[in-house]
Formats: sequence, structure tokens, C-alpha cells
Amino acid sequence: MKMRSLLLSLIALVGFQAFQAQAQEKLYVYTSMKESMIGDLKKAFAAKHPEVKMDYQSAGAGKLMAKIAAERESGKLLADILWTSEVPDFYKLKEQGALQAYVPKEIKSVQNPLPDYDGSFTAVRLGTLGITYNTRHIKEAPKTWADVQKPAYKGAFGIANPALSGTAYMSVALLVKKFGWSYIEGLRANGAKMGKGSGQVVDDTASGDLLGSLGVDYITLDKVDKGASLSLAYPPEMLVIPSPIAIFKGTQNLSAAQKFVDFVLSKEGQTIIANEGTLPVRADVKVPERYPLPPLADAMKRAIPIDYKQLMAEKEGTIKKFTEIMQK
Repeated sequence: MKMRSLLLSLIALVGFQAFQAQAQEKLYVYTSMKESMIGDLKKAFAAKHPEVKMDYQSAGAGKLMAKIAAERESGKLLADILWTSEVPDFYKLKEQGALQAYVPKEIKSVQNPLPDYDGSFTAVRLGTLGITYNTRHIKEAPKTWADVQKPAYKGAFGIANPALSGTAYMSVALLVKKFGWSYIEGLRANGAKMGKGSGQVVDDTASGDLLGSLGVDYITLDKVDKGASLSLAYPPEMLVIPSPIAIFKGTQNLSAAQKFVDFVLSKEGQTIIANEGTLPVRADVKVPERYPLPPLADAMKRAIPIDYKQLMAEKEGTIKKFTEIMQK
């Protein structure tokens, strides 16, 4: 009887230790992705990997980078993973030796838009920007970027401040690269306005304060889903901005971090991303029909090429010149 009792105790102890070992894996993600997307990914990841306790902080990329800089300075970085849409930030972190290279298991299933890929960071989503317009007032969809310089949009087209929005900065830089500064000057001559964040200019378009804006896909389509009188048009030259994910070097939770990166790039993870109204990086994942996004291959073919290092080097000058033009 004593032997049986001892045996049961040992079994219980081993089981408890195994449970503890399972619960010991932790993961903390810093991300600028919207709450519904990262929240759904967290739930699905927990179901697939119950041994990992994953949590996250969602904030703007600028705030997250300031937090990361302060934490690195103190010698205690809390995050294991960074996931935003500010690609230049990832190049900076790579140059600083802050990122742990990892080539995901699903990499062969992914359409990789990043040049010189070495696993330091991997695109897991493609953000697209087009012309968001108010369908109550604009009856004909714009077909080219030049259309918003026409009288129909006079005094009523908005672009987020590139000093406040990294997505707006990348978009402005790409439009200037493709069409020159004369394009921005033409917008201003037609009364175009500089707004604050990317969400704000879309809000103003929905309310009718603006008739059109440089609009982010998921922000616009989320409002359409909720009944806003908006539509999103894509000119032939597309603004396609990847959202990379990266693991911080020195993380104590490397295995958990690798599991999360693999999950986000899996078919299940990419389906969650596609269901939020933005492009997945897997061609075998379809975007719901209610979201009028171009197919992945078409978006990549039409995308204005991006030289990230040049964009990083020219950022201050580009923002200054854009601001000067828009404040004339």
C-alpha cells in the first residue's frame, strides 16, 4: 500500500513538473497591428501552442521604437518580437545588431517582397494604400493618381502628416519617386490638406469633411464594413508596404518566438490576416470577397519599387519639403 501511494505521488509530481515546464514558455510581442488582428492571432496561437503564454502591447510604431530604445539603454528589453509596418526601423535595428536571424519554416510558401533577405526580419503582411473617396459626393471612381488633382477634389483631399505616420512617409516618398515633387505641388495647388494620422484622414473622408484621401486598405475597408459611404480605388502604380516581423537578439524565449513567427506565416495565421482586409503574403490564402483588394501577384507586379536605404537617408529632407509645400 505504501509502495502504491509512493508511486502515485511520483506520477503526480512528474505530471506537475511536466505541466510547469509547459507553462514556462513565455512570449511578449510589440506590435502596431490593430487589436482585432493581433487578438485573433493570440487566441489561435494559444490553441495551437498551449505551452506558450503569449501577450502583446499594441501601439503606434513610433511609440514602440521609443520604448525599445529606452529599454535597450536600460539593459532590459521586455519584448521578444517586433511587428510593425515601418520597414526602415527594421533595417536600423539590423544595423545595430539587435535582431536574431530566423528563416521561418513556411518561407517557401511566402511571396517575399524584401530585397537581400537573410532572415533578420520577414514580411508577414502587405499593406496597400490607394485613393479612399466618399461615394456620396464622388460618383466616378478615380483611375489615376492625377485624378485627385482635378476640380472634383478641390480643397478636399487629405494626406496624413509623414512626420507622424511612417506609412504616410513611405507613401509620399514613393509618389515623389514615381511622379516627382511636381505631383505634390499639384495636389497643394488644388487645395490638398495635410492631416494627422492615417486613420484621421479616412475618418474625415467618411464624414464628408474631405472627399478623398490617401487611404490605408484595412482602415478604409473596416469603415466600409461598418456602413461608411467610402470606396477604395487603386491606380495602376500601387503603394505596397510590407509589415515585417523580427525576433530580438538575446531573447530568453527564442523557441516561443520562432513558434509565433512560424504560426503567423502558416495558412491558419495568414487567413486571420486576410480576414482583416489586408493582403497576406501567401498566394494560397484568399482575401474575403467583400474586400476589393487586388490579388497578391498583381499587387506585387504593380508595386512601385522601394529602396529602403534611400528612404531612410532622405527621410528628414523629404518630410521637410513636403511640409513646406503643404503649408504654403
